[in-house]
Amino acid sequence: MANELGKRYECKVCETTILCTKAGAGEVICHDQPMEIQAPRKLPSSD
Repeated sequence: MANELGKRYECKVCETTILCTKAGAGEVICHDQPMEIQAPRKLPSSD
């Protein structure tokens, strides 16, 4: 799996979040486990 430019990755163990600033091959690892892409946050409504 390649790292995706501009995506945030999150560690499920320690909750560390990183931002990918350079795309490339391989995966982001923390605590010997691949980090998962963080889900987009909902924007507050303007109502």
